[in-house]
Amino acid sequence: MKLLKDLIYGVRIEDIVGSTNIAIEHVAYDSRKVGPFTMFVALKGTQVDGHVFIEKAIKDGAESIVCEELPEVLQKGITYVKVLDSAKALGVIAANFYDNPSEKLKLIGVTGTNGKTTSVTLMYDLFRLFGLKVGLISTVVNKIHNEVIESTHTTPNVLDLNDLLSKMVEKGCKYCFMEVSSHAVDQHRIHGVKFAGGVFTNITRDHLDYHKTFDNYIIAKKGFFDALPEGSFALVNADQTHGATMVQDSKAKVHTYSVNAPSEFKTKVIEHSFAGLHLELDKKDTYLKLIGDFNAYNATVAYAAAVLLGRDKLEVLAALSNLEPPAGRFQQVVTETGVIGIVDYAHTPDALENVLKTIKNIRKGNEMVITVVGCGGDRDKGKRPIMAEIAAKLSDQVILTSDNPRTEDPDSIIQEMKAGVSDEDMKKVLAITKRKEAINTACALAHRGDILLVAGKGHENYQIIGTETFPFDDMQIVTETLKNLNK
Repeated sequence: MKLLKDLIYGVRIEDIVGSTNIAIEHVAYDSRKVGPFTMFVALKGTQVDGHVFIEKAIKDGAESIVCEELPEVLQKGITYVKVLDSAKALGVIAANFYDNPSEKLKLIGVTGTNGKTTSVTLMYDLFRLFGLKVGLISTVVNKIHNEVIESTHTTPNVLDLNDLLSKMVEKGCKYCFMEVSSHAVDQHRIHGVKFAGGVFTNITRDHLDYHKTFDNYIIAKKGFFDALPEGSFALVNADQTHGATMVQDSKAKVHTYSVNAPSEFKTKVIEHSFAGLHLELDKKDTYLKLIGDFNAYNATVAYAAAVLLGRDKLEVLAALSNLEPPAGRFQQVVTETGVIGIVDYAHTPDALENVLKTIKNIRKGNEMVITVVGCGGDRDKGKRPIMAEIAAKLSDQVILTSDNPRTEDPDSIIQEMKAGVSDEDMKKVLAITKRKEAINTACALAHRGDILLVAGKGHENYQIIGTETFPFDDMQIVTETLKNLNK
């Protein structure tokens, strides 16, 4: 229980009607979660304006209302707090409600189009190997030390985020590594949260269904670094054109990492194989179980962040060599048939190209590369032809199929993908709408030594068709199908 006056400390307030000396037991921005002694924060969302639910919230027991516009009729006994921005106010209120947990641990945020999940997971696993209690907030899963909590968004809403962080503090966690999505920055879902450091991985086309333009997408990512406090660090990819842009207005101390350009934390790829990477990382020979240039970047992020957090360099390198790739990130299946199956979350043009180029660098020359790929419905349509074009150019056989079609017609999505494929490359493209059938066909086409890539869903164990969610696991289907073909 908190007093209202304590919860609104630090909020940009325009007006207060009523007493601030009242007890608050719950904070909610969803009117369906309002009960007695609740503070209801009316948010102007992308789909719904919470202001229309103010009267309902009061009927359901709300004691106070935080809003950008006061209702025409004010109810007696209710405290109204008019603010400049409800979303930013909610961030400060959430932090106050949970006793500002982000100030009690070292919170590191990672943002970028690709590499977020792998980077935060590597850091989490790395610090676990150091014997420390650590938290993880990612697209795949959230963890409070050993406790696993289901993840529903890349970055949780600000109430759930502070709740998670407070539980980490209670369990003795000293560090937390979390993904920071562009949506979360734009919607102020990390407002009021204190970061000890921020990492920029890269930026390529994604989420333009939401941001509308690439410039808006860049601005959203940059907003994370603009908000980093003095005393924090900003670790940016020097190989990325927009790396310098991200930190040009940041108060954080800037550090750089790279594979190509000069940087503070420099990595050189010595050798690729399906067994892992041989790197020269920060001038030291390093062998990792991770695969591909993109993982050279992810490993460098984990290494650099650990060093910036005060860990010994040699200790970090030794621990890195023991780390496994996260689920659904270049995850391999090797059967007795000799077919190499790879499941990867690559769902952007850049990520798909990186994975296929990695396979090209490792293959010995005669193996056929078979790629199964689709694009999600109700998402950025512009990347569909680009994804298909990349798959066709860098594969020997391509099967276009469904990803998560959601409310769109899956056949229409495939047709939009086909538009990017040249007449010459179309000869090696099949279209099979049902994803399981597409994977089964790809497995049947593969012979000894061939490489099968199933891209787009990675760790996801479901498929969204219409408005329903069905069980579906790429890794499970690839593994079972290849095993059965071996019988």
